[in-house]
Amino acid sequence: MFRPTSKPARAAAKAAAVSLSAVTACAATPATLASAAPAPVGTVARQPVPGEETEAGTAGPHDVVFVQTSGEKGNQVVAYTRTTDGTLREQGSYETRGEGGRLRGAEADGHQASQGSLAYDPREGILIAANSGSGTVSVFEVDGAKLTLRQVTPSGGGFPASIAVHDGVAYVLNAGTGGSVQGFTIDGPRLEPIAGSRRELGLSTDRGPLQYTRTPGQVGFTDDGSRLVVTTKANGSLQVFDVDDDGLLSAEPVTNDLAPSAPFAFTTGEDGRLVVADATNAVDTFTLWKDDTVRRVDTADTGEMGTGRIARNGGTVYVSHAGSDALTAYQVDASGRLTSLGRTATGAGPTDLAVSPAGDYLYVQTSENGGVETYRIGPDGGLTRTGTTTVPDAVGGEGIVAP
Repeated sequence: MFRPTSKPARAAAKAAAVSLSAVTACAATPATLASAAPAPVGTVARQPVPGEETEAGTAGPHDVVFVQTSGEKGNQVVAYTRTTDGTLREQGSYETRGEGGRLRGAEADGHQASQGSLAYDPREGILIAANSGSGTVSVFEVDGAKLTLRQVTPSGGGFPASIAVHDGVAYVLNAGTGGSVQGFTIDGPRLEPIAGSRRELGLSTDRGPLQYTRTPGQVGFTDDGSRLVVTTKANGSLQVFDVDDDGLLSAEPVTNDLAPSAPFAFTTGEDGRLVVADATNAVDTFTLWKDDTVRRVDTADTGEMGTGRIARNGGTVYVSHAGSDALTAYQVDASGRLTSLGRTATGAGPTDLAVSPAGDYLYVQTSENGGVETYRIGPDGGLTRTGTTTVPDAVGGEGIVAP
């Protein structure tokens, strides 16, 4: 992989890698909306990991964090626990028996240019990892910080990049060859394809030098599981499918054309609204109507570069900016209005992020150096960095979960 080392070269590479707004007008086909809404923050303490010790030497219910390396010569998931001082301690590394992949142009923004390539199902206690380079997904059984690989199965398309789970059903977003989604039922630690569930997205996903801007970014369920949403970045749309009781999707999505916006990733806000990280360097809130159309409620210019991923912590959302090495935070009120809570500098190329179950920590992947940064979340939503961890062989990696 070419990685510029001089400051001017690195800046030029970042500028090329975050210029989605310059190509949205060139998108040949409107895109679909992908939604991977994180589960609401819970208050139930996690059970202690057997044998886990705090820095003080006593057993305690610290968070577990799983990080995907997306390695092109072998994908892995690395497990960590958080210590009392807010740092991460490695607990093990697990091969997915698949390979990571890289989209053209995706240097400063993570190789998959997506959100949600690692997903957790709390009902079955399984972790699902996307092997983009192999066209497969791997299913692990989770026992505290220990993983046991139970299945490797085809994803139903090329370059799987995002996974959504809800109530015994999983959908995989395949970002290659025009994009598609494939449904699976979750049966214990295994996935079974749902017959007739594959839906083509019909996007422009060419293999030019800015390929990563044209692939879909995320798939996710709404909180009640009745709709499936796909984001399409430079294709400029949110696509919304209805989901029936058997997990099948409507034959065609409702395509909400938002060009020149470039929806990258989203989460849900109060009252089921969508909060979208827009790669034209904005954050948008939308009302999702019963007919699957959306109406913009508010928008905020981030003032950053490479706006991409988003995570929710109650009424606060955190957004990563891979092009300017920063996070921004916004309060989202009950009407969907956005209020800026400020900016936090990060390491190089922040991409995926996850909030701890108790809502007290934020974990952020820094793709350019293959790291994870840990931040304590204050009562006002402010962030204090408590640690930085280098994940082995994870430069360009994406996918992080704090179950």
